[in-house]
Amino acid sequence: MVQELVDLRASIAAGNYEDALAIIDDLEGMSKQAIIRNIESFLIRMIVHLVKNQVEQRLTNSWAASIADSLRQINKLNLKDNKKSYYIKENEWLPYLEEALEAAIIEASIEVRGGIYNSVQLKELVNGEEIMARAQKLLDLTYVYSGKELLTIVQASFADLPGGEAWQE
Repeated sequence: MVQELVDLRASIAAGNYEDALAIIDDLEGMSKQAIIRNIESFLIRMIVHLVKNQVEQRLTNSWAASIADSLRQINKLNLKDNKKSYYIKENEWLPYLEEALEAAIIEASIEVRGGIYNSVQLKELVNGEEIMARAQKLLDLTYVYSGKELLTIVQASFADLPGGEAWQE
């Protein structure tokens, strides 16, 4: 990125505005990619805990906090600076969810039931469609609510998760 800024300065100083605009386009693309990677990281983190929740049929404070914080971070990252549009629109999550589920199963295999399942075994136990549907439902909340409001709504939605009602009591 530093080299791109040096090149941008040189292009502007030389009056080569076509090259300067091309560099700006490249910088915008790099910025968007970095934001998407961060969103994907939080998406994987959330799905790891949804996998653990589904397999173990319980909800812990740690998992609930991680799911809620992941959604809060996704909410902040996904909203563009103009506060009116998103990097990932509501109807564009499926490929991200599919990829995140694969990565999350590998990560979750270390923790689910003390790591007794390898990732292949865990994948057979998990209902991936259900996990992705739950994740999508939670992600949909980020388009309706923001900030503190989002966290309150997310925590209320935990009643729908296995063990969620017991966790809320």
